[in-house]
Amino acid sequence: MKRPHLVHFLAIKTDDTIALKASVTMRETLLMDKVEVDLIKPRFPIQAYKLLNAYDFTMKIVCLDENQNEVYVKSYESDSYGNFYFKIPLSTEQRKKVHVLQIYETRKTPGLEYHLGSFIPINVEGPKKLVICDFDKTLVDTRYSTTKELYRSLTSPIESFPKIPKSIEILQNYTQKGFHPFILSASPHFYEDAMRDWLYQNKVYTAGIFLKDYRKIFSLFEDDLTTKDLKIQGLYKLNHLLDILHMTSIPDEIVLMGDNFESDPLIYLGLARILEGRTEPRKMWSILKSLDAFQLTKKQESQLLNKIYQLQSLIAQRQHRAVKVKIYIRKKASEEELIVPDEFLPYKHTIELYEGLSEKSLLEKDTRSKQNDIANAENESHSMK
Repeated sequence: MKRPHLVHFLAIKTDDTIALKASVTMRETLLMDKVEVDLIKPRFPIQAYKLLNAYDFTMKIVCLDENQNEVYVKSYESDSYGNFYFKIPLSTEQRKKVHVLQIYETRKTPGLEYHLGSFIPINVEGPKKLVICDFDKTLVDTRYSTTKELYRSLTSPIESFPKIPKSIEILQNYTQKGFHPFILSASPHFYEDAMRDWLYQNKVYTAGIFLKDYRKIFSLFEDDLTTKDLKIQGLYKLNHLLDILHMTSIPDEIVLMGDNFESDPLIYLGLARILEGRTEPRKMWSILKSLDAFQLTKKQESQLLNKIYQLQSLIAQRQHRAVKVKIYIRKKASEEELIVPDEFLPYKHTIELYEGLSEKSLLEKDTRSKQNDIANAENESHSMK
């Protein structure tokens, strides 16, 4: 029997709103003994392939205070893929006391409400500090270049790929300082369960995960994402960065982590320039769309420009209070500096390049070092004789 199931849920409570981002699909109900066995085994991304199907839903939100009293109830419609994104204004003292969200699906079976779960929203109130980290090639040395590599990524637990210890250390240090983590990945949206398993194992908790919805790429009727966006990551990543800032409002400090394999430095420098608030949105949009990392359709141009204008209004409300931006970029090889377009040179000082060797590379390096030490010792012994 199939029933509605939450694939993804993220609720962020700020001083003024609760921003909610969720995705619902239909999933077969499982026998309890099978669920218990699955919980102790690593999950493969391919196990969730059925989440490629698209449905539409109605979500009923019941907000409760700490005493379990209802303070807000409303229903929302999804898009054609079962995705939700909306904000609940905390316009009354009662709403500000929201402590728990109860989620129901009410469309699939008239007269029946499916309970999808109860959630405590993440509080991002007062001074806001965010750390936003790319996943692929920044935290884990994944490979998607060939069909064989893609097949392996789908049929293997993420734990089978080498970790990047330096990146994990940087991310953990910032979360311990009170920075709230968000994770970006170009992986399909059904990777979330496997990715969250990996994050928990590496002591990264309550992270908001943003993935690429491949259903939109292959849709005949929508062009939010197109086939070119399978390889070009600029639009998808900047869109998610803007979505995070719309959900949390403008932070006081933001740390951005990525790698130098694709377009992360340009995307992050573009966001740093937007956050400065001195560049008119249309000019910023024209700069971005001229870069190879951003090859936009007309609809994508319109959506991106609209989000930049919305962000600009939030920045203006801060009355020119500066946002502290720090960018960490994992080296691709042995490069000592980044080459960036002239438009972003004033922000280059925010970037720190670091050598992020994978566990496998660190082991190989350590082995070579020990072999060299042994060889040097033997040479010294021969010379003394």
